[in-house]
Amino acid sequence: MGADCFELADEVATIACGREIAERLKSGDCMVLIGGLGAGKTHLTKGIVAGLGSEEDVTSPTFSLVQEYVKGRLPVFHFDFYRMESPEEVLAIGWDEYLDADGVVIVEWGNKFPELIPESATWWALEESESGGRTLRKAVVKR
Repeated sequence: MGADCFELADEVATIACGREIAERLKSGDCMVLIGGLGAGKTHLTKGIVAGLGSEEDVTSPTFSLVQEYVKGRLPVFHFDFYRMESPEEVLAIGWDEYLDADGVVIVEWGNKFPELIPESATWWALEESESGGRTLRKAVVKR
């Protein structure tokens, strides 16, 4: 598969893919991860954080809304919009400040409020594949 599509057999492969993606990330990048519950969004983020040199324990920000991982080559600001009710709620937790911070923003469920996502963001979709694993592919989102 190419750099825009990856076949992920299991959690280990998903984390390894995240490490590979991390090699290309630079400050100011924003990634949006879309896919159903349990699709592997947080495992991909674990790989990205590890690939940026952090040994921090990555957990889903579903209840905290944002997790910060600052001990790697670049800080990672990991958001989850799943429980957010409105764009105003996202803005109230400092969304704009995180976008302006010197790091990488990763957003799970960003398709809930696409109007808040920068035009330069990269959208990735995680979907179940025919093999029983997952497919990660760059996604095109209409706004």
